[in-house]
Amino acid sequence: MKLGELEVHVISAGHVYLDGGAMFGVIPKPLWEKKAPADARNRIKLAMNCLLIHAGEKRILVETGAGNKMSPKLRDIYALDGPFLVEGLRARGLGPEDIDIVVNTHLHFDHCGGNTRIEKDKVVPAFPNAKYAVQRLEFEHAMNPTERDRASYFQENFAPLQSAGVLSGPEVDSELVPGVELIRVPGHTANMMCVKLTGGGKTAFFLADLVPTTAHLPLPWIMGYDLYPMTTLENKKRLLPQIVKEGWLALFAHDPNWPAAYLRDRNGEWEAEPASID
Repeated sequence: MKLGELEVHVISAGHVYLDGGAMFGVIPKPLWEKKAPADARNRIKLAMNCLLIHAGEKRILVETGAGNKMSPKLRDIYALDGPFLVEGLRARGLGPEDIDIVVNTHLHFDHCGGNTRIEKDKVVPAFPNAKYAVQRLEFEHAMNPTERDRASYFQENFAPLQSAGVLSGPEVDSELVPGVELIRVPGHTANMMCVKLTGGGKTAFFLADLVPTTAHLPLPWIMGYDLYPMTTLENKKRLLPQIVKEGWLALFAHDPNWPAAYLRDRNGEWEAEPASID
């Protein structure tokens, strides 16, 4: 997809399976299972969608999936599968060394596990020439999470970035490069970021875990994982009407079928009209 000077692609980092009840919070299973069928362990299939952005001379990667460092036990719990991110980049003619900036919207394992890799028993940055943009307060929380969300943070995915001196920590909304804006949207975590892409009179908005899939478009369909669900609700009420009204392309971090869609207002309810961006 072209947005003026920006060229944007969705690259799959594989799939992860998470508990359906946790993914839909207070919504009863007979309702959510119609949109996201559960397996025998009550897990639903979720994509790990990443963005590759060509912005002039810069190549930017948004999210890195779960990576390949997880133990066999955890890989079974989350039913991780491929293709993985590096393979997707190679299909585009790129290697890890070609990425200039990596953006993590937040530091849960399924969004940043591919940040690092193991080299000779040492965990090192997986993208050797990149700076990593992570919201500073999100990083501080990830280094000292609460009992409520500790299971989502694995320090090997982000602590080595600080040691290597490649971590950049914006604290407020900021323009990463022309046309690529990082916007703090709390709710899922206190300092999660979304990514707004603008160019050529068009806009695309990467929703991260504010609205992880098209099934989460209805206002009360909010994840049980969210630390601040009422804040999520307020941000959905604020942003989704704007996306609809202004005709932005919505980009979904976890939708396994449609990572991109235009949103339409159908009698007061939002519906996704799937779009292809490649």
